[in-house]
Amino acid sequence: MRNSALILCLALAGAGSAWAHNCPNEMKAIDAKLATKPALSKEDADKVAKLRADGEAQHKAGKHTESMTSLGEAKKLLGI
Repeated sequence: MRNSALILCLALAGAGSAWAHNCPNEMKAIDAKLATKPALSKEDADKVAKLRADGEAQHKAGKHTESMTSLGEAKKLLGI
């Protein structure tokens, strides 16, 4: 039983690390879409830029859940 609990804990810890390392991939996807000059209103373009910057800052601060939320909102505005 103890081994099962240990394995579960290690698996969950690994899942958190994998999630944390996805932030850079999300930023790359946003950057790639922005490079295509998508048709966005100035308001949406500014919001995407802010969300992208916030996501990177949150990632660097170790706030990966918040980062993924910000980056996800930016991706939604970009249609990706």
